[in-house]
Amino acid sequence: MPDTILVDGKAGTLTLGDWIRPCVIGKGGLIAATDKREGDDATPCGDWPIRAVLLRPGRIETEYAPAVPWRWIRESDGWCDDAADPAYNRPVHLPRATSHEVLARDDQAYDVIVVLGHNDAPPVPGLGSAIFLHQWVIGADGAPKATEGCVAIAPESMRTLLLRLAPGMILRII
Repeated sequence: MPDTILVDGKAGTLTLGDWIRPCVIGKGGLIAATDKREGDDATPCGDWPIRAVLLRPGRIETEYAPAVPWRWIRESDGWCDDAADPAYNRPVHLPRATSHEVLARDDQAYDVIVVLGHNDAPPVPGLGSAIFLHQWVIGADGAPKATEGCVAIAPESMRTLLLRLAPGMILRII
């Protein structure tokens, strides 16, 4: 099985071997990883290791549990996006006084979160946080919404991808 998932941000495709699916990226477009900044809504180009998967109980079945480390999302799960917080670009427990994303969202975006190794070894404050591969959300116009810097695919594509994930895989964004 190929060890690289290729995201072509300009073409709007995610490819694994001969399996190709549409995807969306950040509304700020593509950006060099060295130029990525918190809040710019851009998707950083580069090779990002797949660190883990977070699954939302009640919204996805265990039959889709991947062969990489995973766990259930809890209602108290968040992800710190406050560059001044020592927990920047790390999972955090909610409630939290500093800026963060709530992982147990009302929409389907974070029903599955593939955690990517972007700006995490160690995190550099302000260079981008919570860059994930997740499910897309359909907008009022019927089209998938752009993200805030992540890569997103259709829920049915995500379920297929979960079963193809293997330890050591990377997500390459070009």
